[in-house]
Amino acid sequence: MAEQEPTVEQLAAIAAENQEEESAVGYKPPAQKTLQEIEELDKDDESLRKYKELLLGNRGQVNDPKVPNVQVIRLSLMCATAPHPLILDLTGDLDNFKKNPFVLKEGVEYKIKISFKVNKEIVSGLKYIQTTSRKSIKIDSTDYMVGSYGPRDTEYEFLTTQEEAPKGMLARGNYVVKSEFTDDDKFNHLSWEWQLNIRKDWKE
Repeated sequence: MAEQEPTVEQLAAIAAENQEEESAVGYKPPAQKTLQEIEELDKDDESLRKYKELLLGNRGQVNDPKVPNVQVIRLSLMCATAPHPLILDLTGDLDNFKKNPFVLKEGVEYKIKISFKVNKEIVSGLKYIQTTSRKSIKIDSTDYMVGSYGPRDTEYEFLTTQEEAPKGMLARGNYVVKSEFTDDDKFNHLSWEWQLNIRKDWKE
C-alpha cells in the first residue's frame, strides 16, 4: 500500500498531544545564583573551595560588557557517510542559511552537535529546541536538555541522540528547521532558521 502523508488535522492532533505531555512534567528550575555568590559560599572551607575550582574550571576575566553570557558558535551535522562536513557558522549572517540548504541523503544516521561558550555566569538548564516543517506544516518538534554550565575559556559541545533521515519518495524534498537555544529563565540566547534538503543520494 502506498504511503500517505498525514493531513493538517492529524498533524495538529499529534502536536497537541505532545504539548500535553510536555506540560505534565513538573520540573521547577533552581533559584539562580551569581558566580560571585557561589564563590563566596563557605569560602573558609578549603575542601569545598577546591571542589568549586574544579567544577568552575579555569577562566579568564571577560571585561567586554557587549559579550553575551552564552555564545552559540556553530551547528554541525555529524554523519559518517557525508562527503564533506556539514557546518553552520552561527557567528555570522544567519539569513544565509535560508538560501543554502544542507543536502542530506535519505535514510542516513546522523547527530547534531552544538558548540557554545559560557563567558560570565553559570547558566542553568540550557535547552536546544528544534522544530521541523515542510510546506508550512509542522512535522516534528524536539527539545534536547543540554544542562547547566559554568564559564570557561574553551568551548562546550553538546551532541544529540542519533537520528535517522526520512526516506522514500514522499520524504524527499525541502524541510525548514527552526532552532532555538534557551535556558530555565526562558532567555533566548539564539534563534536561527536553516533548510534541509533530503535527496536520494548526496549528489543527484
